[in-house]
Amino acid sequence: MRVAPLPADQWDDKVDAALSGLMPAQMRTPEIAGNLVSTLVRHPKLAKAFLRFNFHLLYGSTLPARLRELAVLRLAHLTNCEYEWRHHVGMGREAGLTDDVIDGIIGGDAADELDRAVLAAVDELHGGSIVSDPTWTTLSTHLDEHQLMDLVFTIGCYGALAMAINTFGVEPDQER
Repeated sequence: MRVAPLPADQWDDKVDAALSGLMPAQMRTPEIAGNLVSTLVRHPKLAKAFLRFNFHLLYGSTLPARLRELAVLRLAHLTNCEYEWRHHVGMGREAGLTDDVIDGIIGGDAADELDRAVLAAVDELHGGSIVSDPTWTTLSTHLDEHQLMDLVFTIGCYGALAMAINTFGVEPDQER
């Protein structure tokens, strides 16, 4: 671990201000917020800016939750980000991903055209920072412009987050 979660006795007004408006007061504790948020709040201004963007993608995006979770899980696999993988498997199931679909994510396999295109977009953005024309064409037949933009930013945001998690050594949260 390179950057440890901020201990509870150091959660001050700056931390509370950074998280205010993003999560309810009762969740603004290290025990409930978890290791990732507890690590990010070591830099309150950065945490507030990043989490506002991340929470938009998580809760305010036009991209259906199922597709978001498909993309995040593929990215977590490609970046070997155990924290993201563990956290988003449950979210993926809640969004409608079956165990077979989740297993397919690891191999980059999917049963339908849209899912295959989402996985391809993740692979292409992760590997070369651009979605190919064939993948974009397929995505465009299923998603509108806002959804396409939200997909690209979701992949980019969670890629940046995986880099931070892996570099800082954020440990997965204990099962609650």
